[in-house]
Parts: sequence; structure tokens; C-alpha cells
Amino acid sequence: MDFYVAWFQDHLLAVVAVALTLILIYHYLIERESGVKLSKRYRNSIFEAQSKVFLNATQYLISGNKDLAIKEFLNAVDINRETIETYFALGGLFRSNGEIEKAISIHRSLIARENISESNRLRALKELAVDFDKGGFIDKAIETYKDVLKINRDQYEVIHSLCRIYEDIEDWDEAYNYRIMLSKVGHENQAETISHILVQKAKIYFNGGEYAKCTEDLEDAFRFAPSVSAKIMRLRLHLHNGALESSKSLLLELLKEHPMYASFIFESLAEPLRTGSDEEKDNYSKRFALIKEYFLAMDDKELLSSPSVILSKVRLLKKSGDPEMAYSLLNEWMNGDGKPNEAMKAEYINLLIELGKKDEALAEVKGLLQNFHQSLTKHYCKSCGYNSDDIFWRCPQCHEWETIQFRWKV
Repeated sequence: MDFYVAWFQDHLLAVVAVALTLILIYHYLIERESGVKLSKRYRNSIFEAQSKVFLNATQYLISGNKDLAIKEFLNAVDINRETIETYFALGGLFRSNGEIEKAISIHRSLIARENISESNRLRALKELAVDFDKGGFIDKAIETYKDVLKINRDQYEVIHSLCRIYEDIEDWDEAYNYRIMLSKVGHENQAETISHILVQKAKIYFNGGEYAKCTEDLEDAFRFAPSVSAKIMRLRLHLHNGALESSKSLLLELLKEHPMYASFIFESLAEPLRTGSDEEKDNYSKRFALIKEYFLAMDDKELLSSPSVILSKVRLLKKSGDPEMAYSLLNEWMNGDGKPNEAMKAEYINLLIELGKKDEALAEVKGLLQNFHQSLTKHYCKSCGYNSDDIFWRCPQCHEWETIQFRWKV
């Protein structure tokens, strides 16, 4: 199945051209039966000429020559300016070829036609919105997508595009509204995504010192779905409010449910407060230090079986100026029943060098280099492979939520 999907994506334009040829044949037959006031010989000559043009365009598309394909479609327009499908094909080709202004011009001319059907006018409006979107004219794209929805609100692709745009520009209020709309017209459950969006809103209020509004949005996020980002945000809010015991309980619960997110948790909690008095900021830092001590003192066998938890402890111990303890913890893991990955081996070598154990470090390096793949970034998207050192709950490349994976950077 994946093979056929990949082939279809690679040959999409060729498939479109073949479909357009079939549509041309259909229109020819309809015109013949409906008594168009043209001689049979003239109709046949137009049909034959357009058929040749479309077949040539198809061959050029299959070979990847978009410029010549565009030229052939322009010839088809010259032969018969009433064939709407030719204009749509041209517009799509111009857009895929990066000639956005030409695509916009074609779709605007279709919208302005007096003798066009309402369904084709709506289709042209949608294509125009995509032109603006692909061309980076965000305001015009939003306006045109909304014009489409004024005509027909049950447009899944249009609503989804608006969701993507508003999430890209971080307009979380509009992103929330359109995700709700998308949940009503589509079959996919949007609860998890809506939860993430509400967490983004909560973060803005948290960073602005509006903690009551932050709490309100966070509660709404949990009503939709208990996403990982919502749980981490709740932990940060509890820590700020001075609820240390409940913060410890939340941390333990979160680590047991999602041990692989151990590093994300402490990276998020380590962010200093952006607003508030010096006293508030100092109190938060002290509470963070206490929650970190609590984590480092954890002796839960289930948690200590997770490489992510071990590496998080090792990194925190090193930052705290206790490489001996970090070495002791990692050395126990390396010589135990666990299976150390490349990142753990690399961290182990770093500790050996830092502690002056050069002979042991050299022996470990020799073993590591036999099967070592250096990581370039700390995080990647499990859906599309996007790489970044920054934490992203929504992938900037494929726009999917909570696809982030952690790789220990060495």
C-alpha cells in the first residue's frame, strides 16, 4: 500500500493530466449530444487538436518537464477557451512550478467569468486561496479561505488549512476556534490537538504573570485530553504556586507514565520566570532545586530501568557539580542488566575523561567507534524526521502534534 501511495504522489501531475484528458473526452461527447451549433467536422478537429495537446502534456509531466507541459496547456487554451479544466490544470501547474502570480491570475479570471457554474467558481476560489497560501500571502490566504467557508462551511481541507496557518503564526485563539470547527466536519478526533493549543495559550498567560487565566486554559486542556504538554505545564504551575508536595506527586506520576519525557520535564521546569518580583523568581528557583533533589533521590526500580531517566539524572548531577555520583550511577547501569545505547556510552566516556580515567575511556571509545552514529540534534519528529534542538510539541515541518522524540546529543 505504501508503495502505491508513494507512486501516486510522485506521479500526481501525470495522473491529473490523464484525468483531464478523460474529462475532455466526456465534454466532447456531451457537446456532440447536446447539439452545439458547430459543424461536426469543426468539433472533431477541436477534439483531435486538444487530445493531441493533452497527450503531449501528459508525456512532459511524466518526464518531469513542467515548462513544456505548461506550454502545451496554453496551446489547449488557444484552441478552445471554454474548456474550464484546462485553466484549472494550468493554474495548478503554474503553482507547482513556483509561478504563483500566474496561478493567481488564472484563478481570478475564472472567478470573474459570467458563464461559469457556481461549483467551478467555488473551486476557483479555493485554488486562489491555495495560491496565496503557497505564495506566502498569509493575510490574503486567510481572507480567501474564509470567503470559501462563507459559501460552503463543510470544507474540511479549507478549515484544516486555516488551522495550520493560525498555528504557524501562533494565533492560538483562532487556532482553537477552527480546530473546534474541524472536529465537527471531519472524522478525526481533534481532542489531543485542541489540548495542546490550550496549553500554548496557558503558557502565554503563565509567562505574562496571568496565572488565573493560565489555570483556566489548562483546566480546559485537560477536559479535552490529558496531553503530556498539559501535564508538564500543570507541574510548572504547581511549582510556581508553592505546592511542593503535589508537585512531587505530579512529577512521579508523569515519569511513570512517560519516562522518555524526563529530559523535557526538567528543561521546561528549569526555565526561569519571565515576570514577577525578584522574590517570586528566587522562590521558584529554590522550589525547582528541591524538586530536582527529589528526582535525584528517587530509588524506584521501575523508573531506574528507563535509559531516559538515568541519563536525565546523570546530566543533572553533572550540572550540580557532582560528576563522581553521576559516574557511580551510570557505571552501575553500564555493568548491570540494562542495554546501554550509544548516547549512554558516549556520556559514560565523557565522565571517564572528566574524572581522569583515561585508560578506561580509551577502551570504551574503541568499542563505541565500531558502531557509532553521531546525532546532530537533540530532538526529531517521528512522523517526518524533522530535526531540532528546540522542544516542539507541534512539528514545524509536518504540523503533527506530539510527534517529538528525544535523542541524546553527544
